[in-house]
Amino acid sequence: MRKSTWLAAALIALGGFSVGAAGPAPAPLEAQQVSVFPAGVENPYGQYFTGQSYLQMLVTKDVPIGNVTFAPGCRNNWHIHHRSKQILLVTGGRGYYQEWGKAPQELLPGDVVEVPPETKHWHGAAPDSWFSHLSVEVAGEGASNEWCEPVSEEQYSQVK
Repeated sequence: MRKSTWLAAALIALGGFSVGAAGPAPAPLEAQQVSVFPAGVENPYGQYFTGQSYLQMLVTKDVPIGNVTFAPGCRNNWHIHHRSKQILLVTGGRGYYQEWGKAPQELLPGDVVEVPPETKHWHGAAPDSWFSHLSVEVAGEGASNEWCEPVSEEQYSQVK
């Protein structure tokens, strides 16, 4: 796969990456202290998140890796990685991961989650903790990301 295709697949898997002329705001100090990796800037795909998140792409070619930092209570919408495996490497705070139809699982630093292709899921911070993970995208030919509905308050309340 060409370099531009891998980059496009990575950005699609993370929801796309477009910023305005002024650029997104940098992460606050609290976000920068969650992980050894930089928290980056306001996540430009905020429309797919409930709450505030930050993104710093660490690798953009071959196997894209992004550091995603979530403010307390922040989570992404349900989503599906088509033709793409996602690996989450938890680097800081406390969060959750849930596959459609299954109970949420708590995530702590050092935890690893392998999300198979075509699996509807969400991940995000616990209500009382910042949370950070590396998102590793192993994209196949024609990989894409499908954003679905937000995680409802009722669904999110199961994490407590």
